[in-house]
Amino acid sequence: MARRGIARASVEATLQKPDWNDPDPGHGERTRSFKTLEQMGGRVLRVVHWTDGEDIVVLTAMLDRNALKHRRG
Repeated sequence: MARRGIARASVEATLQKPDWNDPDPGHGERTRSFKTLEQMGGRVLRVVHWTDGEDIVVLTAMLDRNALKHRRG
């Protein structure tokens, strides 16, 4: 996250109140959550995660250039 300039607060906000979610197409147990970040010039943050009991395990967080093209709904 530090290398990509993504704040922990942005990841937490994406997990707590995403703009939308999609299942990860290659891994059914994973979810991809997306949130538009105005503080990042309107870019979309994608967080890939799954639940483990009461925990949320984050695999990756990245700014996704193509997210809006693939948005469902």
